[in-house]
Amino acid sequence: MTATTLTTLLLALGIGTSLTFISSHWLLAWMGLEISTLAILPLMAQQHHPRAVEAATKYFLIQATAAAVLLFASTTNAWISGHWDIQQTSHPLPLTMITLALALKIGLAPLHSWQPEVLQGLELSTGVIMATWQKLAPFAILTQIQHPNPLLLTTLGIASIFVGGWGGLNQTQLRKVLGYSSIAHLGWMILVLQYSHPLAFLALLLYIVMTYATFMLFMLKKVTCVKTLFALGAKNPILMTLMPFLLMSLASLPPLTGFLAKLLILKELAKQGLAPTAAMAVMGTLLSAFFYVRLSIATTLTLAPNITTGTAPWRLSSSRLTLPLSISSMLAITLLPLTPALIALLTY
Repeated sequence: MTATTLTTLLLALGIGTSLTFISSHWLLAWMGLEISTLAILPLMAQQHHPRAVEAATKYFLIQATAAAVLLFASTTNAWISGHWDIQQTSHPLPLTMITLALALKIGLAPLHSWQPEVLQGLELSTGVIMATWQKLAPFAILTQIQHPNPLLLTTLGIASIFVGGWGGLNQTQLRKVLGYSSIAHLGWMILVLQYSHPLAFLALLLYIVMTYATFMLFMLKKVTCVKTLFALGAKNPILMTLMPFLLMSLASLPPLTGFLAKLLILKELAKQGLAPTAAMAVMGTLLSAFFYVRLSIATTLTLAPNITTGTAPWRLSSSRLTLPLSISSMLAITLLPLTPALIALLTY
């Protein structure tokens, strides 16, 4: 793919998401979602490999289905109420259809099964876009609409937390693990979305930082499955040391950054009198923590056979750009002390 084509597609991705962000009209928001979808499809299929083409086809069909349901629901709402304003959508039937369509777009359980399979067929550079940037536009619409039925979002959130944790237990492919990790983290965001929009966006931004850092580390050493983690220590001891911190941050263990979002969400749920819901969410997170610990053990406590008599691979210079990895890793690990400042920013 030429640089001009790549620049055009990335620009279209940004324009589509920005259009959805600034739109208050259903038709314009739908157009922004479609621009983003059409822009990422050539990036998915650029390998010309059957697995990549299959992933791009699946993604296109799922996103087209969700977009069709979203357009039908918004048209139904305009027919019933007489206006296209997103924030004034009030009829229960269109609202339920819109919520389910957006849940399908971002991969919430039980509409999640496409996400790990699609992510597995992509390059890491394209997978990080799908796992992070493509969540922003549907999430922005979810924050604008009113949710008359809290049970729907609560059910989607709890189901996503448990499905994301349970589905990642027996995976050997790291892209599938990150796909199920995305489902579990989105469940936490949806759980608190109806009570605090700023807190849900903070959780989304922290998830993007942690996932981007993990993808960047995998890209740097071309790691795609669990067995390749065994040799990471021989190739780069620094990255071997960094990997468990990123994984434990994704597992939301203190004192790392991932614990910040879960702590604030649990506090908000307790404030709303939803202690049983918070307890179920914590129990579901234990499943996710198990496979993160499994990956950490594979990275740090398991050594690959080493019969090389020449220069150690970690002594060789690398020409890859590591500044984005350094910045994102620092943010993914060390933001917990800034909790008072972030809380003050949320309540400003």
